[in-house]
Amino acid sequence: MTTDTLTEASLHELAAQLGQCLTEKNMKLAAAESCTGGWLAKIITDLPGSSVWFEGSIVSYSNALKHGILGVSTTILDEFGAVSSETVRAMNDGVVANTDADIAVSISGIAGPGGGSPDKPVGLVWLCWGQRGKSKQASAFHFNGDRQAVRLQSIEKALVLLLALLHYQ
Repeated sequence: MTTDTLTEASLHELAAQLGQCLTEKNMKLAAAESCTGGWLAKIITDLPGSSVWFEGSIVSYSNALKHGILGVSTTILDEFGAVSSETVRAMNDGVVANTDADIAVSISGIAGPGGGSPDKPVGLVWLCWGQRGKSKQASAFHFNGDRQAVRLQSIEKALVLLLALLHYQ
């Protein structure tokens, strides 16, 4: 979808597909969100019955919460920053450790309009996704648009990646 057509309604459709897939596989999802601020959880919990397949989301906007709740080491945060492969991988480990989820996704990025740098520009978002006890993947994405557009694209990408993960099992 383009950012012009990306809406909460279109995200609800993806989330419903994910929920159906998780329900069929008798699996649960959990998330660790930073730049999306719980919006992924909102999209999911807008759906009736999502409690069957969604454990919840830990919104760790600050580094202190990333460390204190999700167990992201201060060494990782100091060396690589909050928006990095290392951080989203550690966030993913933390949300899996704190829930009964079978699969998890973590999101950290720079939604803007400020906060970017030459190395980490506005629109840079790292996602990590994987299944408990199996390898996980992390990847950087560069999204365009304003703060809302970057956040919506981050949520869409997370849902698409989770659907792909489930379809390849």
